[in-house]
Amino acid sequence: MAMTLNDFVAGARKALLSDPGAPGRRKLVLLVREALKDPAFVAEVLPAGTPERKVIYEDPNLGFAILAHSYEGAKGGTPHDHGPAWAIYGQAEGETIMTDYECLARPDGTNPGKAKPTRDYSLKPGDAYLYEVGVLHAPRREGPTRLLRIEGFNMDKLKRLPYELAA
Repeated sequence: MAMTLNDFVAGARKALLSDPGAPGRRKLVLLVREALKDPAFVAEVLPAGTPERKVIYEDPNLGFAILAHSYEGAKGGTPHDHGPAWAIYGQAEGETIMTDYECLARPDGTNPGKAKPTRDYSLKPGDAYLYEVGVLHAPRREGPTRLLRIEGFNMDKLKRLPYELAA
């Protein structure tokens, strides 16, 4: 039987309620990987015409948000974290090259933070990766991609401070 968005939400809530810390988030990574193997689930949450960022669920009690992302062409990002939240990226289609960064200096409100790249790796369909609070990363896409992302809370409600590459 195909997983539905409601099934996924119930599984996410169960994982995070079982342990709101890192162990619960690691359970959620496993759920994301399982869901991405289900073509019917992917079709439900990431249909044709999905915008680059669409909140498809926001939990009223736990605060986490589930987002659908679809990119038509190449696109890159700059080093960032998710502020006081964690994030899970789950690749549904295409490939995302992720770069991890070492934080050399946090932004202070008037000056951007400084970051140094440490490694690149590929997220392919079915892969899911957890970025804990404060972990710097940046995605790069060379072609069409679709992904599911879970945020510890909806980042639309938070202004993130910028980072730049260290000289």
